[in-house]
Amino acid sequence: MEDSTIKEEIWIEKYRPVRLDQVVGQEETIERLKSYVATKNLPHLLFSGPPGVGKTASAVSIAREIFGEDLWRENFTELNASDERGIDVVRTKIKNFAKTASIGGAEFKIIFLDEADALTSDAQSALRRTMERFSNNCRFILSCNYSSRIIEPIQSRCAVFRFRRLSDEAIRKRLEYIAKDQGLSVTEDGYEALIYVAQGDMRKAVNSLQAAAFVEPDKPISRETIYRTTATANPEDIRNLIETALSGNFRAARKELNRLLYEEGLSGEDIVGQIYRAISEMDNRMILDLGLSEKRIVELVDIIGETDFRLTEGATEKIQLEALLAHFALSNPD
Repeated sequence: MEDSTIKEEIWIEKYRPVRLDQVVGQEETIERLKSYVATKNLPHLLFSGPPGVGKTASAVSIAREIFGEDLWRENFTELNASDERGIDVVRTKIKNFAKTASIGGAEFKIIFLDEADALTSDAQSALRRTMERFSNNCRFILSCNYSSRIIEPIQSRCAVFRFRRLSDEAIRKRLEYIAKDQGLSVTEDGYEALIYVAQGDMRKAVNSLQAAAFVEPDKPISRETIYRTTATANPEDIRNLIETALSGNFRAARKELNRLLYEEGLSGEDIVGQIYRAISEMDNRMILDLGLSEKRIVELVDIIGETDFRLTEGATEKIQLEALLAHFALSNPD
């Protein structure tokens, strides 16, 4: 693969779905949305779900299919609430677009508001009034990570669609397609690492693949490359850290922690997140091998949560992480 290909193209844009049929992993939701497109009649919509699962792609695909390739850009606008928080984005930008007539004979225009749960309550209340005022010539598609953060008056005015986290199989299939199209060689453990890093987020998976391809364009992409370019610890290293601490060997665990922090360059929050993930994903055999009771697992998760909170509050990484490992070591029954 030529370096120019990597530099000139952003893969999440190149491989973004342009039709509802191309959105992967959301079959039931897509079938319901297709019924709106078929009638070219749309209510206000609320898309809820984690990042990178097809919410934005679905909104753009709806506009493309209803208005056609020639007119969809004129009748569709996208705003990001996390970039433009507050009441002004509702009162100014949305109103300026909503009050103008649609182009090309379309019956309505579409306003897509991404990360709507980042809007303040006052801004959401203003948005609700704007939705009512321009409902004759405008349809709103709101996207959020947490529908619970959207005020009830808005939820009641929308058809709510919940996008689920993408399966490992769906992400693997898409990555294999992109790798083949780009002429990449990806090892089996490379795919496993991409899926681990993505955690159900297609956008993150594709970005991680492109970053790895840029670093070593002439070599097969392996898990080492993926973990290095995404600032992620090898899950085996995290498991070793946990097992060493739980065995009561605090000094060895601290040595491994220092390696992850200073040689691998990982952040404390990333390490805590991966420790939590490793504990959560332990199978019964591993739990038995480590001699963990249900009570001990609960205690470990509790202290992990406390450590994560302290780090977000600005506490010193090294002290908090060593305290976490000390707690693990002290919980050893021996």
